[in-house]
Amino acid sequence: VQLQASGGGLVQAGGSLRLSCAASGRALSFYTMGWFRQAPGKDREFVAGIMWRDANTYYADFVKGRFTISRDNAKNTVYLQMNSLNPDDTAVYYCARYYSGGYYDTGSFGSWGQGTQVTVSS
Repeated sequence: VQLQASGGGLVQAGGSLRLSCAASGRALSFYTMGWFRQAPGKDREFVAGIMWRDANTYYADFVKGRFTISRDNAKNTVYLQMNSLNPDDTAVYYCARYYSGGYYDTGSFGSWGQGTQVTVSS
């Protein structure tokens, strides 16, 4: 599966963005999917995930209540709705497919798409 993230941009603190992750090659409905982010000088970190079987969602503690992951199988797309953004959310955001291992672990995911830059100004 090939993944392409989009929807990033520049937003003021307190604002919102919706990221999209479009897939080609395979149906996303077969996969557990995740969103990750990487800020300059920092490791890539898990943000949110959505299970393939029941669309159950799970989140990193720092985004709970602010971000929502969802999927539209008909459009073969996974979304990340981001609300109440703050400057600490500035990063390149990536989507990826889960392979095996811990559901919060970066190493458990692959087929990384090209990321999309999110910049939050104060």
